[in-house]
Amino acid sequence: MDLENGVSPLCTGLILVFSLVIVGKALGIEWGLGAIAVSIALVFMFSVRYLKRLAVELRSGPGVRSVPTIVLGAGYLGANITRQLATDPASSYWPVAVIDDDPEQCNAQVHRLRVRGGVADLPDIIAETRARALIVAVPDPAPELLSRVHDLVQDQDVQIKVLPSVNELFQGDVRKVDLRDLKIEDLLGRVPVDTEVEKIAGYLTGRRVLVTGAGGSIGSELCTQIQRFAPSELYILDRDETALQQVQLNLTGNGLLTDSNVVLADIRDADAMKRIFGELRPEVVFHAAALKHLPLLEQYPAEGWKTNVLGTFNVLEASRLADVETFINISTDKAANPTSVLGHSKRVAEKLTAWTGEQTGVRYLSVRFGNVIGSRGSMLPTFTWLIQQDKPVTVTHPDVTRYFMTIPEACQLVLQAGQIGRTGEVLILDMGEPVRILDIAQRMIDISGKDIDIVYTGLREGEKLHEELVGYDELLERPFHPRISHARVEPMPVSMLDFADWSERLKHRA
Repeated sequence: MDLENGVSPLCTGLILVFSLVIVGKALGIEWGLGAIAVSIALVFMFSVRYLKRLAVELRSGPGVRSVPTIVLGAGYLGANITRQLATDPASSYWPVAVIDDDPEQCNAQVHRLRVRGGVADLPDIIAETRARALIVAVPDPAPELLSRVHDLVQDQDVQIKVLPSVNELFQGDVRKVDLRDLKIEDLLGRVPVDTEVEKIAGYLTGRRVLVTGAGGSIGSELCTQIQRFAPSELYILDRDETALQQVQLNLTGNGLLTDSNVVLADIRDADAMKRIFGELRPEVVFHAAALKHLPLLEQYPAEGWKTNVLGTFNVLEASRLADVETFINISTDKAANPTSVLGHSKRVAEKLTAWTGEQTGVRYLSVRFGNVIGSRGSMLPTFTWLIQQDKPVTVTHPDVTRYFMTIPEACQLVLQAGQIGRTGEVLILDMGEPVRILDIAQRMIDISGKDIDIVYTGLREGEKLHEELVGYDELLERPFHPRISHARVEPMPVSMLDFADWSERLKHRA
């Protein structure tokens, strides 16, 4: 009921009663009669307006084709979503029940819907309401909650929808319910680490920054995050012209490729690196260019040597000659106790980075992390494609596990390393518990609703059953952040670079 619309009639009634108090006796009218009349009039007026509003809401509610929907979350966000869905004629979802695990919300009313229980009651509530969709209206829900919900409804023919984060939701139109399907990334069981990069990435502001491998998944996200800190120049370097165009589109809104900040070059070309770095004079360098597909490098180890080892040295040497102040080499967990060509080549790159830092006295360091969710050519996009094509999902071994992190989180760690990392170190993010690949494959198939087989192909040459983040001989400390470990890397002088010797060592690897 709109009280502000009742203010005027109330004022009129009070004036009438006040007038009767003064002149009522002279007219033979008791002032109490006026008070009763005003009260009855107000009750009647509010009742009419309430019934009118109720009729409007019922007429403006979801159409007959709307999907019966349960809303998980009776808080502010859930209440708003429920009201919006219930009063939007164009809504595809019709709220039929609200649930919440908070005992204080038990039997509360959310837009005329009673809170009917918690997550554990989902199967019964779905059966009673015949709901076909469930909206998780909880701010930034934990993976454990989403996994629990998914397990309870996976046999119920119920769609699970989630909302963007609270910041994303309310930066736009609050009246618009922007729902998306549940993704495997939501279920991986790991809460991203807040690296607080906003507080310490000021070393980028006003500086000339260069990113190698800028067209890759990590490189492109790095460029996006670096741009937020207003560098004086941001140079994007890659040998893939199409990838460079896409990065430029993301950064500037155009892909004209006429900007001198877009650099087409190959890190294998030592002379080109020295010339480019000499001309651009970058102050901060993020080295993300690398070959990363383990099976291919097992077949073509020389290619891993040329890019991951010699290419890294070319960038390091060009950085040294250009007086770069901060150099961050992006490594991989496969460099810890390496057993593959990829791991061995990236381990040498870490050692070369430490040696250059030792020679220059400048901050040269590495950052090591595990599998990045959704990166180009990684496991999740491959599984997604196989499922879309109704092809069997291939898993190397039923017990194989891997560490996972999101692309933005990986890039935040890289940016933070430039501030808190020390010369010759490798920084390692606490990545929680490793995840079994078979579980991911099964969940992705469940989400798709398809009947897809899983085929075991066997571990590939050089591949570990369980990845490691820390080498046997590495001592960890956490001097600056409780979730970021620092370890010293043994420097390797460039004089020790010998492909023949390296190849021989590969033959006798563990």
